[in-house]
Amino acid sequence: MATVPVPRRRPLANLRSDPSAFWHHVDGLLVGSVLVLAGLGLVMVYSATRGPEPYNTALVMRQSFFVVLGVVAATVTALIDYRRILDWAPWIYGGSILLLVAVKLVGSSRSGTQGWFALGQFQLQPSEFAKLALILGFTNLALQFHGDIDLRRLAVLLLVGALPIGLVLLQPDLGTALVSVAILFCLLVAAGVKGRYLILLAVGAVVFATLVLTSGVLDEYQQERLTVFTSQDSDRSLEERRDAAWNLEQSKIAIGSGGVTGKGLFQGPQTRLDNVPEQHTDFIFTVVGEELGLIGAAGMLGLYGLVVWRVWRTGQLARDEAGTLICVGVLAMFVFQIFQNVGMTMGIMPITGIPLPFLSYGGSSTIMSFMAIGLVLNVHMRRFR
Repeated sequence: MATVPVPRRRPLANLRSDPSAFWHHVDGLLVGSVLVLAGLGLVMVYSATRGPEPYNTALVMRQSFFVVLGVVAATVTALIDYRRILDWAPWIYGGSILLLVAVKLVGSSRSGTQGWFALGQFQLQPSEFAKLALILGFTNLALQFHGDIDLRRLAVLLLVGALPIGLVLLQPDLGTALVSVAILFCLLVAAGVKGRYLILLAVGAVVFATLVLTSGVLDEYQQERLTVFTSQDSDRSLEERRDAAWNLEQSKIAIGSGGVTGKGLFQGPQTRLDNVPEQHTDFIFTVVGEELGLIGAAGMLGLYGLVVWRVWRTGQLARDEAGTLICVGVLAMFVFQIFQNVGMTMGIMPITGIPLPFLSYGGSSTIMSFMAIGLVLNVHMRRFR
């Protein structure tokens, strides 16, 4: 009687060595850089908000909670195949548009911007998540054109970008709108839009920005904040320019006083005296510059450089156009925010309400930034599948 051969089980060692298994391709350098930046952010937020003894830990504990939520959100985002996420992109994009409309109708205001939903002690800012929705919505649509983008298709892509940007401007939140414009432009380049169209769009963007600044859409103090960096050496006294220039003057003093090695952790006079408004959010870089000095600031920027490089590398290694476009959008978002935020604290860029990714206090910004990294990890882990 012939014996039936029993199929041999595949050794677990072979399963673990399967090069196509996505969990073997997590970008450890990217994950490590982001976690170190988030940890540094917690220390800087604590320094900026602890106040005199007994020290206040409420905000740093809340930011720690946001970081944990961000890590969970990044993990979930990385585990779901990004091609499946793109199948949901129309719904994600549509949902973000509805939230932007709703927040304009029933949202709460802060610093002249109506852009938040109050959820108990927490606030949700839909415009932050709209940036990711823009990346996904644009990518989903551009893939259907297969690189053949004529004027009609370009108009459709521009409409996809213009809708959330316009709704954000109505809040008004020019900083977030500028980030979205940078994302849209870089995605258009990566999608294969012809150079002559890009030049026309760049000129149109300059004209549009000029109209926004002169049309009365922005409040007077918002216009002053955007333009004060161009008149730092004017003959007008600080007293005459105090409302618009106070942040900038105190920011430059804090960074400059740090010198090469800094005043020491928790020892910055400007930070301890609470001289820099919004220091734990938009102006968090001043804490780094004052307390850790040039060396600490350079180390922080080096970590950002690693993040940018790994996102760029993932975009190059992506197995399809979808992965490349996602990485380009995330890369544009991070590069613009980092350059703009650090630049405005040093007086070389206009002052806008743009947070520094992973460092600035804020739940929506922190969770969104982690989700963006989750998308990049998603593309990296599935480059062989």
